[in-house]
Amino acid sequence: MTRALMFQGTGSDVGKTVLVAGFCRLAANRGLKVMPFKPQNMSNNAAVADDGGEIGRAQWLQALACRVPASVHMNPVLLKPQSETGSQVVVQGKVFGHARGRDYQKLKPQLMAAVMDSFSRIADQADLVLVEGAGSPAEINLRSGDIANMGFATLAGVPVVLVGDIDRGGVIASIVGTHTILPDEDRSTISGYLINKFRGDVSLFDDGISAIEGFTGWSCLGVVPWLKAANRLPAEDSVALERLVQGRAGLLKIAIPVLSRIANFDDFDPLRAEPEVDLVFVRPGERLPGDAGLVILPGSKSTISDLADFRRQGWDEDLRAHHRRGGRIIGICGGYQMLGRTVSDPLGIEGGAPVAEGLGLLDIETVMAPEKTVRNIAARSAEWDLPLEGYEIHLGISRGPDCVRPMTTLDGRPDGAVSADGKVSGTYLHGLFGADAYRARLLAEFGIRGGQTSFRADVDAALDEIAEELDRLVGFERLMQASVQIRR
Repeated sequence: MTRALMFQGTGSDVGKTVLVAGFCRLAANRGLKVMPFKPQNMSNNAAVADDGGEIGRAQWLQALACRVPASVHMNPVLLKPQSETGSQVVVQGKVFGHARGRDYQKLKPQLMAAVMDSFSRIADQADLVLVEGAGSPAEINLRSGDIANMGFATLAGVPVVLVGDIDRGGVIASIVGTHTILPDEDRSTISGYLINKFRGDVSLFDDGISAIEGFTGWSCLGVVPWLKAANRLPAEDSVALERLVQGRAGLLKIAIPVLSRIANFDDFDPLRAEPEVDLVFVRPGERLPGDAGLVILPGSKSTISDLADFRRQGWDEDLRAHHRRGGRIIGICGGYQMLGRTVSDPLGIEGGAPVAEGLGLLDIETVMAPEKTVRNIAARSAEWDLPLEGYEIHLGISRGPDCVRPMTTLDGRPDGAVSADGKVSGTYLHGLFGADAYRARLLAEFGIRGGQTSFRADVDAALDEIAEELDRLVGFERLMQASVQIRR
């Protein structure tokens, strides 16, 4: 008796991820076993599922909202961009290969079997499956072989709620325009629409709702305002990163250069939540701030390419100046690799230069290896002997004299490196700053208090707040009425 409902957007970044997470928590709070599903995701923010393998961080968050273990089948196809035209393709948690945009369009029909297999596995375990689309169903140029939106919905027999973002402007045109250009089969799957990110007096949009219904015949399932609690949730991808560029007043400025292929930047959400921290994402064309106490180099999907871009921005000079001033530097995963003397890719795994000179602040060398390390892990801080938890997703092995001073231990083995002066360190561990005790100890080095609240508990509380708001604005009953029992 599994029921399902899919949320598709009139465009990217209309808020589908947060809405699905909120409705997942609402259904879970009502006693249903609910599961998230996203046929295809494109993001370099990946998570390690509980059953092994990579999925998008959004589906990891939605699984948390459902209070169920994350599975690779919740996001069977994950695209991880490595260049302007090509991506690594991950299928059911494992690397399937690499494809350029046009080649991927030809590949999509072959991936539908994996999508439907994963959907069946998820549905077998659930009372309700809430599905998130990708991009927009109005991209009719991509409709042939589609696996992300209407191609999946029509094959699986799952009804669709269309989500429009009123904050962007033109929401009436975007919804009516979607209705106009969809073929009849796709149009008939849409059971209604939601208006998201509304500001002000909702009654002012009554005429807009009437106009949309007049043009489309679709019913409005609700008007959702800006959900303040959503700011406490991990951001999904680089589109959301655009909103995080500006810092805020704080006692400690932490600078993070925004690499072209930045990955897993939600590593820094716990620091962003600290009231005494000014977390600044430094965009291309800007300089690393001279008054930063800490610079963190983030993960990268393409280390050698991002290392070259780092130099083009002049950030290598800024970083050396920061180091000369006695500032602290931490590298995470790809950022850790960049801090070394060289990064080599003899097998052409990243598809770029075979070798690159590193930033030279750690005495290590990294060689890219064909086997990818993907696992959740228990860890400890080697410096302060504090518990950590997180995950590894990386290619490459790093070795060198500075590794005799590991930054962390992962399942009891040394990981990472610390410079002789103790100012530069790096690790392959993602999730480092989510450990409240470690975060408090790190910030104490700069003379400020931190780690006073549990970051994970705050994310959980934010999900409950969003669920309550959605229950008030849309309602659990309306959600269930829009869903249907799926063919099994």
